[in-house]
Amino acid sequence: MKKFQILVDSASDLSNAYLQGEDIPFKVVPLTILANNNEYVDDDNIDIDAMLDDMHKCKKNTSACPAPDSFLQEFDNAEYTFIVTITAKLSGCYNAAVVAKNSYKKPDNIFVVDSKATGGTEILLVDKLVKLIKAGLSYEEICEKIIEYRDKKSLFFILQKFDNLINNGRMSKIAGLIANTLVIRPICIAKEGEIAIAKKVIGIKNAFSKLIQMIKERFQQEPENREKLIITHCKNEQDANFLKDEIAKVCDFKEIEVRPMGGLCSFYALEKGLILCH
Repeated sequence: MKKFQILVDSASDLSNAYLQGEDIPFKVVPLTILANNNEYVDDDNIDIDAMLDDMHKCKKNTSACPAPDSFLQEFDNAEYTFIVTITAKLSGCYNAAVVAKNSYKKPDNIFVVDSKATGGTEILLVDKLVKLIKAGLSYEEICEKIIEYRDKKSLFFILQKFDNLINNGRMSKIAGLIANTLVIRPICIAKEGEIAIAKKVIGIKNAFSKLIQMIKERFQQEPENREKLIITHCKNEQDANFLKDEIAKVCDFKEIEVRPMGGLCSFYALEKGLILCH
């Protein structure tokens, strides 16, 4: 039996092969999406195009978190388990993982991390856990340090459609009215695990310029967050690479990575959505 393993939900945009070769058991526990009465399991085989097509045919689309047993059945694979989830303010994944932890014979050996975000932030937390494990730290030390690390992370996003966030109660209708205005392009952030509009900008080009400025300011203020920036996109690789190149001109991140969103993030971000995490 391995000493440590890492579980993460599919809001992380990761595949089950992410830690291949690291000698650390790893698994992505999928959410499910119901679009136009068709169920999509957010795993490595999900058809994002088909899901989006179905979503546009129906106004009542929903997502569902995994059952506690989806986490619980994995716990015997290692002595200690770390679970990273999407923010508890927007999904039941965290609560499901906590129920699983409390149902296990050794609950003190399970540590659930509420990312207070989604997507790239979960990836950064997984990467940090790997580094802490490889550094030979104790379980207790890793638990302490991963929360310290989590609390220093930042998430920004620019969406061009807010339908599912509003329809599923993840964003207030008032904020949604502002967001869906044709002229205004809001820059949103994750604030204490919830969605908040940080800036309201006219036009997508101006929004990109302001976003780059905001990331530069945060980069200069927080030297500990200069290691990696992750940009995830829903069918918008062109704008994601544009932001990557422009941010690289003003911020000396060690790495800027562009990745496509998985099912859950695509469900909420919709086409052309962009999320930036560091």
